[in-house]
Amino acid sequence: MAGQQLDLFAIDRINAELKGSPAQPPVRAVELTDAALITAIPDAGVTAAPRLAAEASRRRLAGAVPPLEKLCRRLTGFGADRLVPEQLAALEALANIGGEAARQAIGRLVAQRIVQGPTLAAALNAAARLGSSLPPSRLGEFLDDADPTVRVAACRCVRSAGPYQRVLIELLDDPRSEVAFAAAVALGRIGRAEARPLLMGLLRREPSAEIVDALARIADEEVIVTFGRVARAMPDLAQPILDALDQLEDFRAARVATALRARGSPRSGFA
Repeated sequence: MAGQQLDLFAIDRINAELKGSPAQPPVRAVELTDAALITAIPDAGVTAAPRLAAEASRRRLAGAVPPLEKLCRRLTGFGADRLVPEQLAALEALANIGGEAARQAIGRLVAQRIVQGPTLAAALNAAARLGSSLPPSRLGEFLDDADPTVRVAACRCVRSAGPYQRVLIELLDDPRSEVAFAAAVALGRIGRAEARPLLMGLLRREPSAEIVDALARIADEEVIVTFGRVARAMPDLAQPILDALDQLEDFRAARVATALRARGSPRSGFA
């Protein structure tokens, strides 16, 4: 049981709420003032909370960060085996609002086990998006989680080698391809060449800006040459590849970048 949070209310929470409280009129979030919206968020129910959180997100309402965190905390103990809609909406709003307060709020929600089960992956993705700081011991748990969506999201949260590189290298052989891909990207970004073979295969089969960015940190001659070929074949990736080549202090990278630019502007398609 250590490291796992019990689903204290495994009964049907929604039906319990409906039976235990009088019906509330629907909330028209768009009509609320900022102050009224902020006040309504922490105690909102399963129907109103997503609408209120979405409106706070749309307004990029920094003052809504504490109430959104409070909303998540109010539901601590729910969701061991199901998504918690209120928490999910609050996490998305926090990620969209952004800023230091939201970054720290998401870090606390993850570190203190406020979210669990299927909602945990969403919290980790929000943490990765904002660069939230997570305790190494907690992040290590997530990298070894039984749920592959949590392992993928945890890989995205890795910011430095620290104690994680051994686990990430092991995840290159994960039976779930999406986990192995996420581990390879994380390893590339922290400069570990063990990820290069897998990333090179992905660059040739399924190139993307994310793969280019990860390979740029561990580029060798083969990577540089392949960058040039991919840029010529896929104009949409030409600019990310040029940016990666420009960051490399390598005469071969400079030569490939010059040749690509000679073919035309990335925006015109490298005809």
